[in-house]
Amino acid sequence: MVLASGSGTRVGASLNKVYLPLAGRRIVSWSLAAFAKVPEVGVLVLVTRPQDEDLVAEVLADQGAPVEVVYGGGTRQESELRALRHLAGRIGEGVIDTVLLHDGARPLITPALITEVLRTAREHGGAMPGLEADDIISADGSRLSGKVVRAQTPQAFRAAPLLDAYEQAAREGFAGTDTASVIERFSTLPVRWVPGDERNFKVTYPHDLVVAEQVLTS
Repeated sequence: MVLASGSGTRVGASLNKVYLPLAGRRIVSWSLAAFAKVPEVGVLVLVTRPQDEDLVAEVLADQGAPVEVVYGGGTRQESELRALRHLAGRIGEGVIDTVLLHDGARPLITPALITEVLRTAREHGGAMPGLEADDIISADGSRLSGKVVRAQTPQAFRAAPLLDAYEQAAREGFAGTDTASVIERFSTLPVRWVPGDERNFKVTYPHDLVVAEQVLTS
């Protein structure tokens, strides 16, 4: 599941940032292409906005694998729930055993990292990549003690418990900070950290586009 239903105003563009051009393709196209290269990924879902229909058509024409399109909601969590409901029948039948959720604004995700996150989630129940952070300080200016991790995506979880957790969150009106926070609140699935990738950064500001272009064309 590749999420592309936000707006991304901080990048300074008039359109949804995941559809900005990057090294000859739209940003989100790079993420979809990476997932399509992983043999264990059976279904690709693009979660987008109705107003981006023309851009979505361009992106789909650029893909070598079929992509299912789901229109998101008013929040990230609602968008994820809509996509999970789209997959619910196949989850119930056991056709889909694990779901990976990836931010479409992270175009440099690699098939190798996707594969490792998926493998770990299948083995333990949940997995997410992250990088240890040693440059975070507290509000009083002191360095934080203990291990601090910068979370990345894709986050992956066993499909049936993930769907159940999101449905319960919807019933209770709970809004999590990310997928893992919903799982933590409404599921007993253990979540394992997987070493992340420095290149798997999120395109947020104009400079990030420049860096991503350099990585892809180097």
